[in-house]
Amino acid sequence: MALSRRQQRIIDQLHATNGVLSSMEITSMFDVSVQTIRKDLNELSQLGHVRRVHGGISLPGNNHNIPFSNRTVMNLAAKQTIAQKVVSLLPEDSSVFLGIGTTPQQVALALLDHPGLTVVTNNINVALTLSNSPNIQTYLAGGLVRPGDEDTMGPETTAFFNKFNIQYGVFGVGGLNTKGQLLDFSPEESSVTQRIIENSETRILVADHSKINRYAPVVTGTLSDIDILIMDSLSEPYKQTCKEFESEIIEVGSTSEFLSC
Repeated sequence: MALSRRQQRIIDQLHATNGVLSSMEITSMFDVSVQTIRKDLNELSQLGHVRRVHGGISLPGNNHNIPFSNRTVMNLAAKQTIAQKVVSLLPEDSSVFLGIGTTPQQVALALLDHPGLTVVTNNINVALTLSNSPNIQTYLAGGLVRPGDEDTMGPETTAFFNKFNIQYGVFGVGGLNTKGQLLDFSPEESSVTQRIIENSETRILVADHSKINRYAPVVTGTLSDIDILIMDSLSEPYKQTCKEFESEIIEVGSTSEFLSC
C-alpha cells in the first residue's frame, strides 16, 4: 500500500522530532478533520510505520525494524534520487556489494541498464531485480532467510562475503547518531555490513534523512569506516558531526552539494 502525501509528511515529522507526536500537533499540520487524521494514523499503525500511544503516535519499537514490504514506500523519492547518484559513481565492468534494505533495492533497480557488473548480495529483492538483466552477474549469499526482512543472515552469509574482493560496497544502516556511529538492529545485520566494509575498496553508505538520530541497538562502525555517504538531505547538527570524520558526503536532495568531512 502506497502512502499518501499527508501520511508521508506525518512520518517525516515524526522522525524530525523526538519520535513522538501528539494528535493535536498532527491535526495542526493539515487543514483536514480529526476523523481524517485518525484514519491516517490507524492505517500507518496497521502498516507498522507508527505505534499508537495515548494522545498521539510514536515510532515503532526501537529494537526492531519495520517489515521490508512496509519500508519500500517510505521516503521512496529520496531513495530513488540516492540510487541514481550511486549509479553515476559506478564504472562499467565493476564489482559491487549491495547490502540489505530498501535503498540498496532502489540502487539495484537503477542498475538494470548498467553493463558488465558483478554484484554480490544477501538482499533477496536485489537478486530478483538484477536477475532480469543479462548484463549483470549476480551472486546471492546463502544463509538463514528472514521473512520480514527478505534477506539472508548468519555465518554462511558472512563466510560467503569473505570470499570476495569487491571494488564498491553499497550498504545501508538502521540509524545514524550524532556521535557518527553506524547503527543496526541485530548483531547478524552488523556482521554482514562489517564484511562489506572489510572486503570493499570503496565503501558507500546510502541513507535517507530519516536515518539521522534513529535509534538501533547495535554499533556497526563509524563514519570513519566509509569513504562516501550519500543522503538526500543532512540536518545542520549532523553536518557538524560529519566535520569530525574524513568521509566524503554527497547531499542529493537539492543541488547535489559535496561536503568534505
